[in-house]
Amino acid sequence: MTDTPRYHPGFGNHVSTEAVPGALPIGRNSPQHVPFGLYAEQLSGTAFTAPRHENRRSWLYRLRPTAQHPAFTRYDGAPNLRAAPFDTPPSPNRMRWDPPPWPETPTDWLDGLVTYGGNGSVADQTGVAIHLYAATADMDRAFFSADGEWLIVPQEGRLAIDTELGRLDVAPLQIAVIPRGVRFRIALPDGRARGYVLENHGAPFRLPDLGPIGANGLANPRDFESPAAWFEDRDEPCTVIQKFQGALWQTRLDHSPFDVVAWHGNLAPYRYDLTRFNTINTVSFDHPDPSIFTVLTSPSDTPGTANCDFVIFPPRWMVAEGTFRPPWFHRNVMSEFMGLIAGAYDAKEGGGFIPGGASLHNQMNGHGPDQASYEKAVASDLKPIKIDGTMAFMFETRHVVRTTAWAQTSATMQLDYDDVWRGFPKATLPR
Repeated sequence: MTDTPRYHPGFGNHVSTEAVPGALPIGRNSPQHVPFGLYAEQLSGTAFTAPRHENRRSWLYRLRPTAQHPAFTRYDGAPNLRAAPFDTPPSPNRMRWDPPPWPETPTDWLDGLVTYGGNGSVADQTGVAIHLYAATADMDRAFFSADGEWLIVPQEGRLAIDTELGRLDVAPLQIAVIPRGVRFRIALPDGRARGYVLENHGAPFRLPDLGPIGANGLANPRDFESPAAWFEDRDEPCTVIQKFQGALWQTRLDHSPFDVVAWHGNLAPYRYDLTRFNTINTVSFDHPDPSIFTVLTSPSDTPGTANCDFVIFPPRWMVAEGTFRPPWFHRNVMSEFMGLIAGAYDAKEGGGFIPGGASLHNQMNGHGPDQASYEKAVASDLKPIKIDGTMAFMFETRHVVRTTAWAQTSATMQLDYDDVWRGFPKATLPR
């Protein structure tokens, strides 16, 4: 065992890894022939009969079987965590929030989650839930979600994530993805942390197809990292909390649940450094559709229309002639929830959209640059411009996002958000 996380590169690769030499069976998975008396367990992230290129599963070899636990009972913590289906009325209004405040008492990552909204249904395995977190204490229990995979986007403060399959160190400008059902806990090396979470109830995230871009570009598979095997051999009580059909349940073990000594397969947590994204941009005219910035996509049953896309707007060169360079005014069949990790977003330079904050533009409701950004763009000299020191992102989903009662009434809600578009003068036509 080592306290320094080790990683295997590549997205969706079949990994074989062991924390103790000889713990990984070679040539067979049979529970009858596991070295050291370890227990074999298959973790399936897709149906057994999913096509081979979509099938995700890993074999885990652990000190005790996961089945060894008492009954779950309801857990009443995480008071602001909600789940789909959301019963609040959908709103067409554009919304924007300041960053969530820091807790007044020590609060770990799980209890520090606040749900802003979502869509779909955990029962039907569609849609998403969108959470933010503000935490000031390490977790001393384990958590997993049976409802979907968790995409974690740190904004402030590093996260040390222990999972059943290994350890991940994740800092701002990096992301982590924890598959459905994988147990994890989060410590805070910097004492506090804040960021964003997308809970994906649909198909697991994958890399988008590149189409005419060709073989290279956007997020490269080799830059994704899954953890090497790591385990705890601790015979001490541990609480395990799961999210199941929207509710939280807990059980108590007499040992650490992080006891996987070896594993092999293609279902594992992973991390990705957003600064390694290879931006594809225009060199002639017009701002490209935001889909050109997609890092990960969860497809739906409608080809080309995602259950959810994770899109980023990183530092990049803007090179174009005779055209408006920021994102244009638009109305979209998709719904857009945006966050800001660092710097300023080039379409919202008038203030108000700050790191740790968020905004929501629901389906078919007009939005775009604020007046300050628009006036700067139309007056700028059309020479190559480097957009630097920024990292914004978007959770883009096919379904309308219903905001929670907390999000609608929070003191962080900017009630004057519509005012950023008030000052545009009427165009003057020739007479």
